[in-house]
Amino acid sequence: MPDVAAFHRFLIVGAGPTGSLLALGLAQQGYQVLLCDQLSRAELAARSRAYALTHSSRRLLERLHVWDQLKTSLAPFESLRLDDRVLGLTAWFRHRDLRLGNRGFEAIGWILDHKPLMTALLSELEINTLVDLRYGIDERSFFQFHKHADWVVAADGARSTLRRSRAIPFWSHTYEQGCLTAKVSLEGTEQRCAYELFRSEGPMAVLPLGGTRYQVVWSAPFQHCQERSSLQADQLLQQLAAVLPKGVRPTALLDHPGAFPLELSLAPQLNRSNLLLVGESGHRCHPVGGQGLNLCWRDVSDLLDLTQSRGVSGSLPSHLGRLYTWRRLPDLISVLLSTDLLIRLFSNRQPLILPIRILIMKLLANLRWVRRISLSAMTDGPGNLFSRLPKCGQTIAHHGDQQRSTTSAKSSSAQFSSAENGT
Repeated sequence: MPDVAAFHRFLIVGAGPTGSLLALGLAQQGYQVLLCDQLSRAELAARSRAYALTHSSRRLLERLHVWDQLKTSLAPFESLRLDDRVLGLTAWFRHRDLRLGNRGFEAIGWILDHKPLMTALLSELEINTLVDLRYGIDERSFFQFHKHADWVVAADGARSTLRRSRAIPFWSHTYEQGCLTAKVSLEGTEQRCAYELFRSEGPMAVLPLGGTRYQVVWSAPFQHCQERSSLQADQLLQQLAAVLPKGVRPTALLDHPGAFPLELSLAPQLNRSNLLLVGESGHRCHPVGGQGLNLCWRDVSDLLDLTQSRGVSGSLPSHLGRLYTWRRLPDLISVLLSTDLLIRLFSNRQPLILPIRILIMKLLANLRWVRRISLSAMTDGPGNLFSRLPKCGQTIAHHGDQQRSTTSAKSSSAQFSSAENGT
């Protein structure tokens, strides 16, 4: 039986990118955190995957002082090419289409590999004295920690054991499409450009990792994804060459492709008693537009806003879970609906829908204000379309003010922990 004698304000189950980032943010606010995962440190960092980070995620990483550590690992893209491959229409998003608060940065977005992200987060957590980080903890042991924490956070993914243990309602729709991910070397691409290709079998994202290295996220019927993942490298590259834009050529496969099912899911209530659902334990969307991780990290950002504004005195309200649910649902519902609509609209050849697609592509290609609204919804979240964004540099300065204001919270947290342990 693992030692659970110490009292923690927060227990976070799941030390992936979302759980680790939340643990770091809570510790920086002065809360004691127990973060545990079934995987070892090496396994947590070993995943072969890349993430598309938007400006909402950039602001969170700045706030937690992780952004500068990751700069050398970030691959920025300054343009986004959107192709309707059925209609042969193209729309470009450029840096100038960003909202004013985001234009101080050189990119529309950034691509970040999983390994440097997790290495940086775990290293920060391991040296933070308010974080108790435990690897290789089995599921049965998670429940032994519950009575030693005020709040329990499920960050253990779409098949969350904690969510199911509390019987929290969870709605899920499995897509016929699956997803194939692979890292490849490409020639003939636009410099610092990301691609989103709408095809009848599903969308494909081509994300720059730096140099000639790219991450391909290829949506198609799940059976096709499984078959392609088992092809020889030259056969897969041949099929990929047939669907990429003209002039773009794959030259090498850089990792072993993976095939995954896709689903649309949501827990209408992100809390029950002292349990909070964060990240994919509470929702999942189609990867079109690269919204998945950014949506999870906006969970983290909003929860940190609530714990910061209401917990400086060392106490948190009993209705924190309800506040968190009410704050997150508008963003979650709007993103889940919009990504689902994109799939239904662009992954078919229905003649009645084609005029709508033509209109959308023409508006995006010719009207900057349409591109600006669309890009803001993708990069800042639909809930921030009409919010004032902080200018370049203001996020870090604001966090410095927050850090100074949490000095009393750290003191209160330490006193609270000591009292619980009888010291």
